[in-house]
Amino acid sequence: MALNTQEVITVGLGNLSVGLIGPSDQRRRGIAHALAGCDVTAVQEFGAYPSTPADVARFQDYHFDVVIIELDSDRDVALALVEQLVSSADTTVMVCSSQTDPSVLMQCMRAGAREFLPQPVAIGTLAEALGRAAARKPVPKSGREGAGKVLVFLGGKGGSGVTTVACNFAVSLVHDCSHTAVLIDLDLPLGDVALTLGITPQFSAVDALQNFSRLDSNFLSKLTTAHSSGLSVLAAPGKFPQVEVTREALERLIATARANFEYVIIDAGSRFDLSDNTLVEQADMVYLVMQAGIPELRNSHRVISEYFKSGGSNLELVLNRFIPRAGGVDEEHISKALGRPVQWKIPSDYVAVRRMQNEATPLTLEDSMISRAIREMARAACGKEAEPTKKKRKGFSLFG
Repeated sequence: MALNTQEVITVGLGNLSVGLIGPSDQRRRGIAHALAGCDVTAVQEFGAYPSTPADVARFQDYHFDVVIIELDSDRDVALALVEQLVSSADTTVMVCSSQTDPSVLMQCMRAGAREFLPQPVAIGTLAEALGRAAARKPVPKSGREGAGKVLVFLGGKGGSGVTTVACNFAVSLVHDCSHTAVLIDLDLPLGDVALTLGITPQFSAVDALQNFSRLDSNFLSKLTTAHSSGLSVLAAPGKFPQVEVTREALERLIATARANFEYVIIDAGSRFDLSDNTLVEQADMVYLVMQAGIPELRNSHRVISEYFKSGGSNLELVLNRFIPRAGGVDEEHISKALGRPVQWKIPSDYVAVRRMQNEATPLTLEDSMISRAIREMARAACGKEAEPTKKKRKGFSLFG
């Protein structure tokens, strides 16, 4: 078989590679024209059917995500080729023919073709078939080894300051620790990550969840917005969305993000209803953010009892807006009530936080008690030593 090929590179649907086989130039180019309208990543045309076992093996070495075979030039040869190519579980084989009678459709089905495309091929029909192929395309496994770490921020109660802590933590991971990271706002429908960071995203997490079958590196990069620090952000939508977050969609979003970033930070607000306990299962670390108040402690205790019954080594408690010796519930009683120590204390500084909210400037890009505490959290998350503490100067000197 003469492997004379013509390659067309575009950007888009599902990051799919397509092998197009058809001896008829006219029919093959008609299919190629429809593919160009679907914006698949790579299309490679073959002007002859592979006719020997060696030819088939050479063709399979391309590892196409989708193979489209034009039937009408030689139906018997084409169907025999379908039978040989469907042995690869990672390849979706489609056939294309102007003959649409039931007997032809039955032959194609028996040969193992996943899609039948009537010719001339309509772009809409082809795009739908490619979308189904993209959904079948394997995604990176969500295992921990060789993948980015997932760090989830949850609030014991609404208003605990989850978004403030998560945003500054994420910026610090990128700015101070030099890691690639994406911050995903799943505090739907009214998450404030975009507002806190002062960005205006074109797309949102809802776009990713509603189109999860298309999610891959290319599609995710189009949905995220870059912050000036270098952090990538997948924000909550600007409008009130109607979206059902399924376990399958959430797992695919996390798996795709893991494969492309060293750290995946998720602001989940107080959303404990997101696909049962999917977030907790997927997380390398969960930061439970709370304040020293009875409602927050009650809710935090319920969260720990429900999701971390076995002890939960991947849970760390964050006491936000902490004021030492301010009365009320102290740290010792908090740890006793929750059955575990508080790992992190974020000082209370209303003026600094309000300035950050008004100016959309992350606290961790400036020096303050809050920024030092959050930077220490970020450094610990990525295995770096804490910054040396500045010693207070004792005594008095005319020379400073």
